[in-house]
Amino acid sequence: MSKLEYRDMREDPAGWAKTLGISREAVDLYLASDVIDLHIDSFIWTRVFGYDLTKRHGPGALGARFYSQADIPRLREARVTGGIWVITTNPLRGAESRRRTFEKNLARLTEVLGSVPDEVAIVKDAAEYTAAVSQGKHAAFLGIQGGNALDADGALDDLDPRIVRITLVHLSTSSIGVTSAPVHTSAGGHFGLTTRGLDYVKQLNQKRTFVDLAHIARRGFFDAVRVHDPSQPLIVTHTGVNGVHRHWRNLDDEQLRAVADTGGVVGVMYQASFLGPSMWRGRATAIAAHLDHIVKTVGEDHAALGSDWDGAIVPPLDMPTCLELPKLVEHLLRRGMRDETIQKILGRNFLRALRQLRPS
Repeated sequence: MSKLEYRDMREDPAGWAKTLGISREAVDLYLASDVIDLHIDSFIWTRVFGYDLTKRHGPGALGARFYSQADIPRLREARVTGGIWVITTNPLRGAESRRRTFEKNLARLTEVLGSVPDEVAIVKDAAEYTAAVSQGKHAAFLGIQGGNALDADGALDDLDPRIVRITLVHLSTSSIGVTSAPVHTSAGGHFGLTTRGLDYVKQLNQKRTFVDLAHIARRGFFDAVRVHDPSQPLIVTHTGVNGVHRHWRNLDDEQLRAVADTGGVVGVMYQASFLGPSMWRGRATAIAAHLDHIVKTVGEDHAALGSDWDGAIVPPLDMPTCLELPKLVEHLLRRGMRDETIQKILGRNFLRALRQLRPS
């Protein structure tokens, strides 16, 4: 018997639909789908104040703002079948210290995820994902946010094969390249990718690890596209799109096409201020609008989910935690999306890109 505290919503889909105030159709479609999140940042709070990922939490002191949006029991209850759990890099450490700290954090995260083996399996490709889900488990992929975690000389040589993706830069400029954040500075005279950054992309290609272009400045984005192996899919795990709401954090249509041209996917995140004009009054309809724009701009094979749960975000008021995720399906249905398109967004697009990256 599982020691985790959660309900199996498949036992009462009608009740779940009533609780969420949505149609039974939306819940049934959701429960019949692979649901994969490309960016779960909850481990950062384990590092900061010991947030127990195996414990079921409430909305926390801030009402699910900034943190307490997800944990393993709630992800299981929400039927999130897979997700990329990320280790975020502290840029204030030196290169060797960042490397050592990452190794410690990787060991700690895998220990936490491995502490509930009946509920979670750490996976690195689509075949392992399928095996985990067939056993009724959440499939946990591993990722790094901030490639400077491993920018010391030789740090990528022995990259753990379980790392499925690395976000090249985060909120600060590094030896790899320049962030999209408005406080950015040049990286050694560069305003895109540095020479080290260009080589970093090539090394990730050699390792068949997703090059994640979230957070990177536009020039660096296209520097990466230029040197990237075009046979491998690019990925942007958590972003918004300027076609719906202009923001320094979001992608324009040319960037969307560059990702789609490689067979890649773009995950839409849930930070309200990136999705629309209001930080505190955002609604889940905005997430649907961003996903819909991706579909209409580059086709239905390239949109995905990339929540950034617990990444210090302020989520929409009506979708503050992972437990309300089926509401997004309702909004997509109301936009006239086909069931197949919605299922692609929920998980199938990422799985297709993953099979392209790491063929069985």
